[in-house]
Amino acid sequence: MFVPSNGFGDAHEPRGDKMNWDSPAPESHRQHQSLRMLSPAKGAVLAAIVFTTSTLAETNSVQSADQLKKLSVEQLMDIEVTSVSKRPEKLSETASAIQVITQEDIHRSGASSLPEALRLASNLEVAQVNSSQWAISARGFNNTSANKLLVLIDGRAVYTPLYAGVFWDVQDTLLEDIDRIEVISGPGATLWGANAVNGVINITTKNARDTQGLLLLGGGGTELRGFGGVRYGYTLGTNLYFRVYGKFFDRDSSVLLNGREATNDWYMGQGGFRLDWEASAVNLLTLQGDLYDGRIAQPAKGDTALGGGNVLGRWSHTFSDNSDLKLQWYYDRTHRNVPGTFAEDLDTYDVDLQHRFPLGERNDIVWGLGYRLLEDDVGNTPTLAFLPPRLSRQLFTGFVQDEIALVKERLHLTLGTKIEHNDYTGFEYQPGGRLAWKLTPRQTVWAAISRAVRTPSRIDSQLYAPGNPPFFLIQGGTNFVSEELLAYELGYRIQPHPRLSLSLAAFYDDYDNVRSVEKINPPAPYPIILANRQKGESYGAELAADYRVTDWWRLRAGYTELQIRLRPKSGSTDLTRGGSESHDPNRWFSLRSSLDLPAHLAFDTSFRFVTHIANQAVPEYGELDLRLAWQPLATLEFSIVGQNLLHDHHPEFGTVAMPTRQEAERGVYGKVLWRF
Repeated sequence: MFVPSNGFGDAHEPRGDKMNWDSPAPESHRQHQSLRMLSPAKGAVLAAIVFTTSTLAETNSVQSADQLKKLSVEQLMDIEVTSVSKRPEKLSETASAIQVITQEDIHRSGASSLPEALRLASNLEVAQVNSSQWAISARGFNNTSANKLLVLIDGRAVYTPLYAGVFWDVQDTLLEDIDRIEVISGPGATLWGANAVNGVINITTKNARDTQGLLLLGGGGTELRGFGGVRYGYTLGTNLYFRVYGKFFDRDSSVLLNGREATNDWYMGQGGFRLDWEASAVNLLTLQGDLYDGRIAQPAKGDTALGGGNVLGRWSHTFSDNSDLKLQWYYDRTHRNVPGTFAEDLDTYDVDLQHRFPLGERNDIVWGLGYRLLEDDVGNTPTLAFLPPRLSRQLFTGFVQDEIALVKERLHLTLGTKIEHNDYTGFEYQPGGRLAWKLTPRQTVWAAISRAVRTPSRIDSQLYAPGNPPFFLIQGGTNFVSEELLAYELGYRIQPHPRLSLSLAAFYDDYDNVRSVEKINPPAPYPIILANRQKGESYGAELAADYRVTDWWRLRAGYTELQIRLRPKSGSTDLTRGGSESHDPNRWFSLRSSLDLPAHLAFDTSFRFVTHIANQAVPEYGELDLRLAWQPLATLEFSIVGQNLLHDHHPEFGTVAMPTRQEAERGVYGKVLWRF
């Protein structure tokens, strides 16, 4: 719905549950801009809200990077994932459209940020909006304020209650510390809650045991002007491991349509620690935290200030190979100040309990309880206001899931539901069922039916513009209810040869009560309120292939087809037909090649093609990234990375009607990585 430039979007209260129970375990147990009138209907949002969004805008650890280089496709398909069912299961047997981005994938891609790393999942739509902001979604409804995708980092939901989405400009970590990223396209609300409508991104960092010693990195170039990082890991005592890290970067501005600088260069510094204690063969304790601070330039205004930190604790107890208990808590503090528009301080307190146990010989039960408290304090301005400015919200959650072995080792049925209570709509129920049929040891068919909801956020019901009455642009939609999804999925995964794997997922999604923009006094375009008077459907397919041509050459390809149809319900005055909610291409394709060459050289190429975004007039484009690395020693590597090499600059997101639409530029940077 929104086209922010510094983060903000569709709001809704705490959603999505929360925990990534897969943190690596020991082997012992696993703008405000001048208001512009567009079309009367679309302008109601894109003129009245654009200034808001343009600024608000572990289980078993995967093998080490060195080991992953040597794994065949067959072995990669046996990697255990946990995001689908909150228990370890082989990637090849999961009843979900899931892709795994490994540490080796990230390293060889040349990605320098989490959004760039997420481009490696072909079931995600990832578009760069400007120097610091991204639009990321799965199966449609993409926007800088995308609100139907749950993102977790080591079990911590990186969520803002302003619009129920992610401020990507402050989501960071030392990329070398990431163990894997599990990307699910399709609903995961039965386990994860109301943010997991169209997908789940589950980022897991390495156990401190696996990051011993010193790591230094640094470099710079044209767009990524300078960056550096350091990490040191050591053993404090018997089975007690610790690491500490620090990093910084300085990025150049993106450019406007005419090629001029957009004046939004930015820099950020971040540091953190992680402590893992294998207290016994059955007990693992983890404590970790991060601090960050940064600035993003704004033309004719003061810099946007970003800052925050978090601390997380987790205790895991193993009863047996198929039974465990896990308790996690975290505190997260974020600060954002966009001069002239708004400021926010958000405190999040979260605790979760999860228990898994067998029931008889055929049932595997997992259940859990959770509580989240969000205390949100917004500094309003004459431009816009959230009323009331200070707000506390509570979320109570519970879930239960039973995996039933109808035919052992061959046919499994999974049934479960999530029950939540929030302060906007009360109780919400999100049931789901999945069936996985293992035709052969390397061939699986799966199907799923799920219900998911996107509950209201602050922007849906508490946003007013201007910031003081009379509110002649936007008035809070006090009767906003949850958006609803009923999703149908069918998938097929096969490994016809040890060097080749293929997966196909088809889906049909039925949406109701989708957010709409309603005129209070039609035909006058203003004021408007946000309501739930749209419905529609989306459908499509996702195809992924992984082919290890030889021991030294690997190819990966992905293709996604997506169609979305939204329409107003009876009595609606919204004429955008979904144009305010969904900005998506109909298809995209990617092809990656990784070559290990003589003389300790590695050469990686990544090509992507994206069709046009019709309701933003973003033309189709193809882009190419290259990476050449030389590793003269096992501990030392030099690399050079080229990004967006086919164009001097090109748009990926944002309506052409806005003169502030920005474009991604061609960039080159060099990097040195030293481990000892």
